[in-house]
Amino acid sequence: MSGDEAERERRPAAPVTLGTIGKEWLRLGCIGFGGPPTHIALLRRLCVAQRHWIEAGEFEDAVATTNLLPGPASTQLAIYCAWRLRGRAGAILGGVCFIVPGLVLILVLSAVFLAHHPPDGILGVAAGAGAAVPAVALNAAWGLVPASWRRTGGAPARQVRWVVYGLSGGIAAATVGPYLVLVLVACGMAEIVIRRAGRPTPPASASAAIPGVVLHGAVIGGLGALAWVAVKVGALSYGGGFVIIPLMQHDAVTTYHWMTGAQFLNAVALGQVTPGPVVQTVAVVGYAAAGVGGALLAALVAFAPSFVFILVGGRDFDRIRANDAVASFLTGAGPAAIGAIAGSAIPLGLSFERTWQIAVLAGAVIWLLVLRRGVVSTLLVAGTIGAVAVLAGAPS
Repeated sequence: MSGDEAERERRPAAPVTLGTIGKEWLRLGCIGFGGPPTHIALLRRLCVAQRHWIEAGEFEDAVATTNLLPGPASTQLAIYCAWRLRGRAGAILGGVCFIVPGLVLILVLSAVFLAHHPPDGILGVAAGAGAAVPAVALNAAWGLVPASWRRTGGAPARQVRWVVYGLSGGIAAATVGPYLVLVLVACGMAEIVIRRAGRPTPPASASAAIPGVVLHGAVIGGLGALAWVAVKVGALSYGGGFVIIPLMQHDAVTTYHWMTGAQFLNAVALGQVTPGPVVQTVAVVGYAAAGVGGALLAALVAFAPSFVFILVGGRDFDRIRANDAVASFLTGAGPAAIGAIAGSAIPLGLSFERTWQIAVLAGAVIWLLVLRRGVVSTLLVAGTIGAVAVLAGAPS
C-alpha cells in the first residue's frame, strides 16, 4: 500500500474540509495559553470528545509518539491531528494556523519590549516577569520528572544512569549552553550502547552527532548563525519546549550579542504568556538579531522540522513507538533534557540586573512549586509587581 493510500485509509469516513481545519486550528492557536498541557487538552476535546474525528486510543498513541520526537511536541501533535483528517494539505494548513496567532502576537510584543527606549512601566513588567522565569524553568523540569523516572522501570542500574544523565544535562546547561545538544545526544547514544550489551552500534547511529559538531563549527555569525540556532531549537531539542532555553541563551547573549541577559529573560517570558508553542521564543531572538525578517526566518527554520517529521513519518508512528533504539535513546536523552531545563535556571538567574528581582523570584517559586498555580498567572503577577515597583521608584 502506498503512503497516500495509507493516509486515505486512516482518515474519517466523512472528510473534514480544509475550511473547517483552518477555522478550528486557528481558534486553537488563539486560545492556546498555558503550554503543551493546554494544547493537548484542547486537541483532545476537539478531535476526540466533541467531533469524534480520532479514536481516543489513537490520540493517546499520537501524544506518546510526538513526545519521542525532538522539537515542540504539542505543535507536532496539532500537525498530526490535521494530517490525520486531510493528509498533507491538512497538516500544512493546520500547523500554520496553529502557529501564526502566537507568532503575530509575539512579534508585536517584541517590538514593544525590545524598543530602544520603552516606557518605565514596560521596563518594570519586563523585569518582573523576567525575574519569575527561573522558577518557571524549575517548575517545567519538576513536571517532567515522574514520567521519565517511571521509564527506568525501577531497576537500580537504570535509576543510577537516570541520575547521571540528569546531572550531565544540568551541568551542561549551566556551563556550556550552545553545546548542550551534543550532551543530550551523547546521553541518548550511551543508553543505546549500554542496552545493546556489547553489540556494535550501527555506523549511522554512532555518527548522529557529527553533523551538529560540523555545522556548529561552520557557522560564525549573521543569518547563518541565526538559522543554526533555530535548527537546534526545532530539530535537536528533546524533552519539551523549555529545553530550548539553554540552547539559545549562550548563543543569543554571549556568542553573538543579539540581546542582553535581561532581554533574553523577557524573550522567555513572552514565549510563556503568548498562545501557542513555547518555541515561539526563538522569534524574539530572531527579532533582536535581524528585526522582523530575522524573527520570521527563525520561526520558519525552527518549525519546519515538525512539519517534516509528520509529513514523512506520520504513518509510521506505531513503528516509531515500538523501536527499541528510539526508546533507549529517549531513556538517556530524556533525563538529560530534564536536567538541562532545571540547570538553565542558573544562567537565567545570573541575568538579573536588580536586587528586587530576587524577591520576585522567591515569590514565583512559592507560587508555582508550593501553591501549584499556573505559569501564565505567575508571569502576569510578577510583571504587575515589577511595573508597580518601578513606577514607585525602584530601579528598572
